[in-house]
Amino acid sequence: MAARDRKKPTLKTISELSGLAIPTVSRALHDAPDIGAETKERVRRIAAEIGYVPNRAGVRLKTGKTNVIALILSTEHEILNHTARMISAIAGGLSGTRYHLNVTPYFPKDDPMVPVRYVVENRSADAVILNQIQPEDPRVKYLLEEEFPFATHGRSAWRERHAYFDYDNEAFAFLAVSRLAERGRRNVVVVAPPIAQNYAQDIAAGTARAARTAGISARLAEDATSDDSTDRIAVAISALLDRDPTVDGILCASTTAAMAVVATLEARGRVLGKDVDVIAKEAVNFLTLFRPQMLALTEDVTRAGDFLAKAAIRAVEHPDAPPMQGLEVPDRDSFRTGGLLSAPAS
Repeated sequence: MAARDRKKPTLKTISELSGLAIPTVSRALHDAPDIGAETKERVRRIAAEIGYVPNRAGVRLKTGKTNVIALILSTEHEILNHTARMISAIAGGLSGTRYHLNVTPYFPKDDPMVPVRYVVENRSADAVILNQIQPEDPRVKYLLEEEFPFATHGRSAWRERHAYFDYDNEAFAFLAVSRLAERGRRNVVVVAPPIAQNYAQDIAAGTARAARTAGISARLAEDATSDDSTDRIAVAISALLDRDPTVDGILCASTTAAMAVVATLEARGRVLGKDVDVIAKEAVNFLTLFRPQMLALTEDVTRAGDFLAKAAIRAVEHPDAPPMQGLEVPDRDSFRTGGLLSAPAS
């Protein structure tokens, strides 16, 4: 039988297979508190087995809800960062709920407010999740004013008023620069995100604090950010080394930036782990496999995505409750090495 000729499963289909009344089936699928966990599980299992998909137009007419969470992402993120893992984690966090994930990308040249306004004005989702948060992010300000449910990956200046999950980038930078100082590095450069972003400012603060504590020089790269293309990063680092060949430690805020930096250093004859150290953060164990002489800190993006999914749902279903807020704070146990960086540099 052709797919178009098959009868689409309905609540009645689940009712007949489960022996439950249609209202009970509907309430179980909507996670009603008066329906037992065993009944909910049975109904969801049957729904999954028969390929039941709610009629979203009907749901919206009845409830005013879409059962959709919109993840709005910039496309400027480099391919080896944690974007794919974040999407997967958020989708996983929504699994087993009535909510589905829509990913809405926008380009660097676009106004980032456009996709946010579209979702709010058209009510095409029940909540949104944002990243690349600025301290006074206009998207966050708009969503707070509209009282529209949302959660952010990163903290804004209004963090007390909204749901978020963040990685403590100030702690990350402090740990990373301190480790470089322990290895005898005295002239450190940081390839940070664009400084307008909140986590870039946290990295700058952590870098400065570690440099003061260790009595070394540490500064942000001026001509490239960790969001730039590998070509631009390579050109900027090469020019920097021409101006200051005494640079002996480089901190990178992304996996791709770290790879570009290492390739540039090696092309210039610098020996990784001897002449210069490179340290970065990553979501997947990659850098220390790429070059065992590197040092990396692990960021648990899976935890962040799962938390953001739950925080967005709570913002929708319990708008008057305190927003969910989480913070991952790295420590010395977060370091990952290829086995060659435990001893101080000679």
